[in-house]
Amino acid sequence: MHVRTLALRDFRCWERLELTLEPGIAALVGANGQGKTNLLEALGYLATLGSHRVATDAPLVRHGADRAIVRGTVVHDERELSVEVEITPGRANRARVNRSPVPRPREVLGILRSVLFAPEDLALVRGDPGQRRHFLDDLLVTRAPRLAGVRADYDKVLRQRSALLKTARHGGRGGADLSTLDVWDGHLARHGAQLLAARLDLLAALGPHAVACYADVAPESRPVGLHYRSGLGEALPVPAAGEPADSELIEAALLDELARVRDQEVERGACLVGPHRDDVELSLGGMPAKGYASQGESWSFALALRLGSYELLRAEGAEPVLLLDDVFAELDRRRRARLAEVARAAEQVLVTAAVAEDVPDELDGTRFDIDDGQVRRVR
Repeated sequence: MHVRTLALRDFRCWERLELTLEPGIAALVGANGQGKTNLLEALGYLATLGSHRVATDAPLVRHGADRAIVRGTVVHDERELSVEVEITPGRANRARVNRSPVPRPREVLGILRSVLFAPEDLALVRGDPGQRRHFLDDLLVTRAPRLAGVRADYDKVLRQRSALLKTARHGGRGGADLSTLDVWDGHLARHGAQLLAARLDLLAALGPHAVACYADVAPESRPVGLHYRSGLGEALPVPAAGEPADSELIEAALLDELARVRDQEVERGACLVGPHRDDVELSLGGMPAKGYASQGESWSFALALRLGSYELLRAEGAEPVLLLDDVFAELDRRRRARLAEVARAAEQVLVTAAVAEDVPDELDGTRFDIDDGQVRRVR
């Protein structure tokens, strides 16, 4: 899979841009603030319908514009598709495939698959659980785009149920009609079980790749582990090795837990059970990586998670585009060499760097210089 063209209109700092790309390695070189990261962010948005830098769409639209457009031409298995997303803050985004509108933007998911490694990824190890949930769910949808609907349905139910609980808290039990809570419990358990089961299956597939990648980039370090930590605790039906998670058993466990904590939820006005409160526990030598890993070990773990994602997707027959956003300057010699080795074997990789010297010699390929709102190919 590779991207042949990228076109932007009013996306971040780019009023208009048309860029032609080729398979292989492309380095985007420019000083900070010139917009090189925005180009990778745009490709990441086409792949995931989200940004790795901000949680909402509003910052993606150029100041003074009312909407932004990101369009790319993707080539996969000798088939070429044009995918376009129109981003309009405050309104529903729109999407097109080969210039024809699709009913929902999420229907473009899977056309472009990418893995992006950026300085922000240090938060996967040192940040809060939401960072790791987001990482897992984005990879989940990249791997199986149909699960975007499950994720959206769960988020919708969670908002509705949380609003009901909040109303009950402020008005007491008489301040809201709680007769519908059983219905919302059922919806939350059903959609939550599907999401949780998919996460368990994904982590079982990702884990060996991430562990192997960590051992490769940091062979002198302690071994690492990945474990899904659910609010269900011991009640979580954990599948046997090699077996898929059973969403029906998980649904029943969620319903039992929701019934057990109902009074607490009404008292606190918050939904206390479900995959929105779970975490991926990253361990280093049997201890939590967060708080125990050094700076270098944290970088190695973040890199291993991204390289593991890349290896997983490639092993399953959908080699993604590899996006490396200004990361070589952050890595030591060993980690730079390992990342460069993986990049050299990728069908397409885009690298950003502030100066050409930050791009390893092994990644000699097409180079674009970015300066003063212009992109110029220099080789």
